[in-house]
Amino acid sequence: MRRDRKICGFALYEVLLGLTIFVVGVLALGRSVQNCLNASELSEEENRVGLLMSNRMAEVQATPQTPDASKEDKIDTGYGIVRLIQKAQPKELENNDNTVVDGITQVTLTAQWTRGGVNQRRQLVFYVYRAG
Repeated sequence: MRRDRKICGFALYEVLLGLTIFVVGVLALGRSVQNCLNASELSEEENRVGLLMSNRMAEVQATPQTPDASKEDKIDTGYGIVRLIQKAQPKELENNDNTVVDGITQVTLTAQWTRGGVNQRRQLVFYVYRAG
């Protein structure tokens, strides 16, 4: 009879140990899933900002007139407000035989937004040629 009680006591400890290991495993798995979801959200946010900048660059390149010297828009992306700042300035560049090429404008696009209370920034610089 005593021996049966010892066996039951050990069985109870084994069940408790197994249950503890299971709970720790489930908590770790839940944390991993949460990290994956956060990473996906950050990636999607970066993709949206990149798409905004790409669209603005295509818009500037397709417009026949010289780009605006300064322009700022606030765009709601679904992840928050993104400030898209455009600055353009004329550039005189030289080609291989030292001839100055006029009609080139350097355009700088800057996207600024806040993620988790921390300011984020992404910048794109490109050139536009308008014969003139």
